[in-house]
Amino acid sequence: MFVQLMEYQTSKPDEVQRLHDEWKQATQGKRNARRTLVTKHHGDGDRFCELVFFDSYDDAMENSKLPETQEFAKRFRDAVDGEVTYFDLDVLDEEDL
Repeated sequence: MFVQLMEYQTSKPDEVQRLHDEWKQATQGKRNARRTLVTKHHGDGDRFCELVFFDSYDDAMENSKLPETQEFAKRFRDAVDGEVTYFDLDVLDEEDL
């Protein structure tokens, strides 16, 4: 399993959510992303982290090449305040506790 984590700040969380919804609809049946988790920093309401889960790094790279993902990324950068920090993470262990 592979996870991409994105950390960003935005004063427009509703716009970011709308963009996510549009991307999900546009990539239905095409995307390789298996699951997403969107979080908001408890002490800073404009700071968010998203985790996107894939079966593999290769699936994530294939997903990134979709035209719909490219368009989403461009519009997403316009909706956030500052830069997005990306972390590409290989999952070493996963268990339910």
